[in-house]
Amino acid sequence: MSSSQSMDQQPEIRWHMRPCLVDFLVEIHFAFRLRPETLYLTLNIVDRYVSRRIVYTKHYQLVGCAALWIAAKFEDAKERVPTVQELAQICRETYDESAFIQMEGHVLATIQWTLGHPTAEAWLRLMCCDPFVEEDKVQHVARFLMEITLFYREFVTFAPSSIALGALTLARFLCGKSRRIFEETMECREIVELLDNRLSMRVNDLSETLVKKYSYAFYSKAATFVLQFYVQGGRFSWYQIVPFPVTPTRSPVSGTSTPMSDTSDDFPLTPTSPLSFSSDPFPSSLSSDDDKENLPTFEPVINKQRLEEPPDHYLPHEYLTLSRPALHNLNGSPRVAAVS
Repeated sequence: MSSSQSMDQQPEIRWHMRPCLVDFLVEIHFAFRLRPETLYLTLNIVDRYVSRRIVYTKHYQLVGCAALWIAAKFEDAKERVPTVQELAQICRETYDESAFIQMEGHVLATIQWTLGHPTAEAWLRLMCCDPFVEEDKVQHVARFLMEITLFYREFVTFAPSSIALGALTLARFLCGKSRRIFEETMECREIVELLDNRLSMRVNDLSETLVKKYSYAFYSKAATFVLQFYVQGGRFSWYQIVPFPVTPTRSPVSGTSTPMSDTSDDFPLTPTSPLSFSSDPFPSSLSSDDDKENLPTFEPVINKQRLEEPPDHYLPHEYLTLSRPALHNLNGSPRVAAVS
């Protein structure tokens, strides 16, 4: 049974609850500075679990946290993985610590311990590396667009490779790059149209957490850039003059490093620009042993209609301790009615 069909057959959880869960997971993922792959693996685990088990509303957040915990253990460095005590605190003590451990075992048994998954992030890195090296801004806009697809029903059935290619195609258009028709597939074009339609007609329904995340300078202020384009009435167009593809050229790189070289066991560099861009966007000054006590966190909510640019630094306040209540207490939230 597909993930889309399984949600329709659930007795309690509904599609309008998915954006609330994804918003919550994006928030936790960002606060703990986990790798991009971890977020996509988390939702892959959630979708596979929901396709095989009945999940009640009161346990939906617990399933999401258990999936994030599993994905972080699989993808991330040990010191970045949340503890069970932190998970309980994040959920405002809605669940006992033992509940996370029990749910972790139940999820793993349900998905038969199958964790390896070619994520959209992994595909994007390959597409940005060879044969065309994409600049940082294109990568960041593509990442923002890819994370939007995690929130909504219409993208669930697409393969991660198609999600990555569709996001990259739209990102290249928004950044003024030429289309590469020889790479586009039917699924890619469908994803571009779905993203373009959602952004043009419902841009203000986007997750505020996601918009804040991608409004920082180390993400090239991708969210601000994309929102400005669509708020001003911009739309994607298939009709562009496309030059014949030429052999790509690479800038000389000093030393003997290759685009796939790693500088740490924790966060490998994105293959496209080994000297300037890492998949760990956080400053080295925040990498001390006690960084979990001073996690970089979001700043106050930006007004998407005013499109004010937030400062380029973090505020060291304890955001997680002030986090939203558990999902089953959010049934009266105005955001629930705003998304589909």
